[in-house]
Amino acid sequence: MINKIVGSAREALADVFDGAVILCGGFGCVGGMPATLFRALAEVPARNLTLVGNAPVLGVRAQKAAARTMQVPDWFADGELLLKNGQVSKLIVSVPAMAIYRLEEPFPIVKALQAGQDIEVELVPQGTLAARMKAARAGIPAFYARPGTGTFLQKGREVRRFDGKDYLLEEAIRADFGIIWAHKGDRHGNLVYRGTSRSFNATVAGAARVTVAEVDEIVELGAIDPEAVATPGIWVDRIVRRAV
Repeated sequence: MINKIVGSAREALADVFDGAVILCGGFGCVGGMPATLFRALAEVPARNLTLVGNAPVLGVRAQKAAARTMQVPDWFADGELLLKNGQVSKLIVSVPAMAIYRLEEPFPIVKALQAGQDIEVELVPQGTLAARMKAARAGIPAFYARPGTGTFLQKGREVRRFDGKDYLLEEAIRADFGIIWAHKGDRHGNLVYRGTSRSFNATVAGAARVTVAEVDEIVELGAIDPEAVATPGIWVDRIVRRAV
């Protein structure tokens, strides 16, 4: 019998190792972040982690500044916890910080760098980041993309010309773990999302060697309409209930 349900987030991430590459779901706002899994990652002893995501390290203060129409719950967490622990050696992100918000103190990545942490930051356009994840899931090693041409992102990169336009070579991001959030899931790992959280969570699913999903509700097999399944269970390896 297939049963991908794990008793706790800590158990689901117990095999995260030093130097692991971790894809992070969530667009950057509160609802889509796999907060329970981020808190569990902060408890594992692994170091020199590479975090990959759209905006996985904005932190609680930025969320409160941005959340004009909703409250930031006490259980919210993101990659800020890992930066505080000194667990991260590299970020591959689209949005490491946001100048639009004036915070009482610097963004988490800025604080980490000011504190002397040695963290490499690779900036990737949002659409290209999603495509690099999808390429890994599809087994495509690399592709060419237009975003970033003519900017600092082009420096040292392979450039090809198609139809009179320059394109940059982009490599698939091969990751060890992917952490995502969904609204509902069953023991086979079939998932449905709610609202905009479907974006990068659905993109991350299946793009890593091990995909761990935290869900608001675990339902019986067959309770999810097959036509409503957004992420099929074949792309999910472990599933845990969100702890709030």
